[in-house]
Amino acid sequence: MSPTRTRWRLGLTAAALLVASVGVPAPAHAEDITDYAIAVDPKGSGAKIDDTMYGVFFEDINRAADGGLYAELVQNRSFEYATADNTSYTPLTSWNTSGTADVVSDDGRLNARNRSYLALGGDSSVTNSGYNTGIAVESGKVYDFSVWARADQADPLSVTLHDTDGDLARARRVTVRGGWAKYTARFTAGRTSTTGRLTVAAAGAVALDMVSLIPHDTYMGHGLRKDLAEKIAALHPGFVRFPGGCLVNTGSMRGYDEASGYERKRSYQWKDTIGPVEQRATNANFWGYNQSYGLGYYEYFQFAEDTGAMPLPVVPALVTGCGQNKAVDDDALLERHIQDTLDLIEFANGPVTSEWGRKRARMGHPEPFHLTHLEVGNEENLPDEFFARFTRFRAAIEAKYPDVTVISNAGPDDSGPTFDTAWKLNRDADVDMVDEHYYNSPQWFLQNNDRYDAYDRNGPKVFLGEYASGGNTFKNALAEAAYMTGLERNADVVKLASYAPLLANEDYVQWRPDMIWFDNHASWGSADYEVQKLFMTNTGDRVVPSTASGTPALSGPISGAVGLSTWATTAAYDDVRVTGEDGTTLLGDDFSGDASRWTHTGGGSWSVEDGQYVQSDVAAENTMVSAGDPAWHDYDLRVKATKKSGKEGFLVAFGVKDTGTYTLVAAPDAVNSRTATPVAPVTSVLEGVADRFTYTFPANSVTFLRIRQR
Repeated sequence: MSPTRTRWRLGLTAAALLVASVGVPAPAHAEDITDYAIAVDPKGSGAKIDDTMYGVFFEDINRAADGGLYAELVQNRSFEYATADNTSYTPLTSWNTSGTADVVSDDGRLNARNRSYLALGGDSSVTNSGYNTGIAVESGKVYDFSVWARADQADPLSVTLHDTDGDLARARRVTVRGGWAKYTARFTAGRTSTTGRLTVAAAGAVALDMVSLIPHDTYMGHGLRKDLAEKIAALHPGFVRFPGGCLVNTGSMRGYDEASGYERKRSYQWKDTIGPVEQRATNANFWGYNQSYGLGYYEYFQFAEDTGAMPLPVVPALVTGCGQNKAVDDDALLERHIQDTLDLIEFANGPVTSEWGRKRARMGHPEPFHLTHLEVGNEENLPDEFFARFTRFRAAIEAKYPDVTVISNAGPDDSGPTFDTAWKLNRDADVDMVDEHYYNSPQWFLQNNDRYDAYDRNGPKVFLGEYASGGNTFKNALAEAAYMTGLERNADVVKLASYAPLLANEDYVQWRPDMIWFDNHASWGSADYEVQKLFMTNTGDRVVPSTASGTPALSGPISGAVGLSTWATTAAYDDVRVTGEDGTTLLGDDFSGDASRWTHTGGGSWSVEDGQYVQSDVAAENTMVSAGDPAWHDYDLRVKATKKSGKEGFLVAFGVKDTGTYTLVAAPDAVNSRTATPVAPVTSVLEGVADRFTYTFPANSVTFLRIRQR
């Protein structure tokens, strides 16, 4: 990423200019400015840009649902984890017991789809540790507890919420009487903790299942974690693709029933995920952990509606992918999945007088969810086998629901034999839309901005359902932003696009990069999130003609002194050496004396300790100290740096000027985190903009100009 700024002279009719941009806020070397002229014809007509063009793809990867967007705080709440699912699992994973406690599966279970429960002896207890460092609660907030229990005689349960420092709320008591029933209580946290535990203690023998603790305050009251849902909603997504991804087309295609032996590793089958949560059969998913399905299809449709997005569900085509290349040859099973898909559309759109519309209404939503698009399959690497099955799905859907757009796919890559074969099959069959997926380097995205320029305008439209450039640094986000201009320029071909994956719990990561990161109590958007948000919240109506002209200026050598800094971190520096191009030592400092050569221009607390220059304020975010001559150029900087504590790292600067400008080595690689957001949007207003004006774009930035026409 060049530090050269670009000055544009724009010609168009405008009255005011709102500038929204995202970039690294550290000052950059700014001596070189490249002049361009851009002419825009706002009255010209180009490709129409749909409001739904940019959306999100939610897959339960990286603990995106349980331990993430689904607000449940108890892990393994129904004691269904098993070694067969994950070798590190047992039915008591995330639980500690005291006294007599056994997980059993017999005819005394809660129901046939929730097959294990806990038999707790008298004067015994069980404690859940939640996710990450524990159960996170906030002072003054309310938390709803529930448990299904049965006992042969009336016995009290004592329920406590606590951490190592003591109780987090007043203990609660419920009395269990007779057969299985649901018991509830409510806690108000007396203080904040991220290491909480939930303990259920029994005076007498009792059976427990579905132990739950959920914040009372969830997104729109619909059971989703508020901060994560709000970050997604802030994107203003045009659609929400769900549930996968590899969750759709891996695992057994059979159901959870006696005939399958209660298959534990299944593809994502929507009927498993609706109805009362205690009747939703858990599943061991492709990503190595279990899903409670507390966030199921009903909650998904609700979330899409709450965010103003179009639902875009994906159903299995009975051809496995994601390295499990196998076509299921079972015609009866295929017909069952086709009927399930028709039932899904009825569940979303059907009247309350229909079978599945009535089920939706009983769950609390008599109004339809207005499903208009549905995808069959995901990244199948057997294009012929996939397409034979896709054709049957498509025919059945279009016969009953002709207004629903049925989406196919082109396999797991941006090119190659599978891609070419899949596209030929889709073109020959005049498919409405084809889903492309690719994860490539930033360089690839920069070099392929024109990818869709040559696509057939009369052929199938493109849904770019999954893409990312391999990292969460700002240079990744810049490359993706550049590529998105190509998507938008070709909005007559590329109708939908979504970055992937959407969410990652930092302690349970299977895939990087990800758009939004979180732990059990905090969340933060990546640099890629900020770029996606700019595009999603600034979607135009149409592409207008524009031309640009100019000659790039060659950057001169960077000149200036050297600097040391930290961000939310303590660090120690030693043996700083600056060498000129002729080998002359310009600066050498081993800090055996004082730090008189260094000028402190930032925050933090610097001192010489044991022959090292130490910055000891872990909270300080810009702690620059500099040394040397602002006229230095063409030099090598060597330094020993040791991170001592904190959430971020140390920074090294060069080209430091008296004016305060400098270049940070870390700038293009800046990454947002829980404690620091060096990549952040800035909005400003320029008044009095005429039909011709000049604007200088900062180096390493993505800028949107919102122009109000007269």
